[in-house]
Amino acid sequence: MSIKNKYIGNKAFYTMVLTIAVPIMVQNGVSNFVSLLDNLMIGRVGTNALSGVAIGNQLIFVYYLLIFGATAGVGIFTAQYHGCGDVEGVRSTFRIKLLINFVLSAASILVFFVFAEKLINLFLQGEGAPEDAAETLKLGHEYMLIMLIGLIPIGITNAYAGTLRDTGETRAPMRASIIAIFVNLTGNALLIYGLFGLPALGAAGAAIATVISRFVELAVLVIYTAKNKDKHPFIEGAFSHFHVSMWQAKKYILKSLPLMANETLWALGQTMMNQCYSHRSLDAVAALNIQSTIWNLLGVAFLAMGEAVGIIVGQILGSGDIEKARDHARKMIVFNVGLGTVFGGLMLLVSPFFPLLYNTSNEIRSMATVLIFITGILMPVYAFTHASYFTIRAGGNTFITFIFDSCFVWVISVPTAFCLSHFTLLTVPVMLAIVQSMELLKGLIGGLMVHSGIWAKNLVGE
Repeated sequence: MSIKNKYIGNKAFYTMVLTIAVPIMVQNGVSNFVSLLDNLMIGRVGTNALSGVAIGNQLIFVYYLLIFGATAGVGIFTAQYHGCGDVEGVRSTFRIKLLINFVLSAASILVFFVFAEKLINLFLQGEGAPEDAAETLKLGHEYMLIMLIGLIPIGITNAYAGTLRDTGETRAPMRASIIAIFVNLTGNALLIYGLFGLPALGAAGAAIATVISRFVELAVLVIYTAKNKDKHPFIEGAFSHFHVSMWQAKKYILKSLPLMANETLWALGQTMMNQCYSHRSLDAVAALNIQSTIWNLLGVAFLAMGEAVGIIVGQILGSGDIEKARDHARKMIVFNVGLGTVFGGLMLLVSPFFPLLYNTSNEIRSMATVLIFITGILMPVYAFTHASYFTIRAGGNTFITFIFDSCFVWVISVPTAFCLSHFTLLTVPVMLAIVQSMELLKGLIGGLMVHSGIWAKNLVGE
């Protein structure tokens, strides 16, 4: 096989891949664009509001990835059941997603309700004015308490959207998300600034608008799925009972637990690293929020391709064609690196200009510019490790993905960030450059794992 045929697909291949990936890209792109507008709206209120919301979202991000891990762990089976035409298998995975996500959402609400203030305060120990820290804590706590109302609908929405995506339907979740996003954007405009006689609620207004949009998104998905039972037969009788056989529950949970632990520990690791950066300076909180906003917007292409890798490779593995799964995974990883290179270049181009959109200090803008530039340079590496992660996960090797992802963060990245922030005088941009460069080592490990083929397994045929 020539190098071109080994790593580059034909027109039909990319058409198939983009049919799955583009709706996810559009959904995530619109979502992140609105998040950008959210940040700009809140940023116009002031730096303390921006920092408070950023810290609140960083903590809730842990919950998002916990739910993502639970849904994705069971979703490995959903994709493979769909690949072999087992509707009852898909239905059983949908039920257990609902059950697990409801329990996790309820538990997260309890934890955040009790400990939110203490958790936010961990980010406010760096150098800065005490009155700014106090106002940031107040705004962040208020924001989080409102956001907790939306956690239950998020869990149920993920069960619906995850099952639809795993069975190849990516357009319906995209439409639901876009509708919810514009509800959120409209609510932000009305409630942050108090338009048309409504109260100007600032950060709290942003939280209320987000919660309303979560319920709208869930309603759209429920109505769509109920009206399209012929296309999505798993929903027929899905609520007649919630009994899942013991052997199925054991199988799902054993695969899901490492993934849930991975996503949660990875998110906690990212939160811990941001806390390390904030230890050096409170300005780092706002600068990192600006950097992550543009990174999320321009990273949608390679992030969506990662999900597409998991869906496509998972369905092929379910059909039993191991060699085809390996071939498709290899070509999609190469394609994803190309996307990371293109969008990383765009980050470099916008890095001097994007921070100017925020109503904040020149010092924060300058720091954000450097942070954007650093992550733009490394985006092709992120694209490679991201696609490698989803490839390994598609075959159900959730323990290996746990070691590859969250163990790497806690063994390598977090200790490095902690030591640099507590035992050196390096600036935040230099610390971030050193910590993020560790992704090169992670990419090497991921490449060796993918090449070995140990991940390529048919789970539902066992």
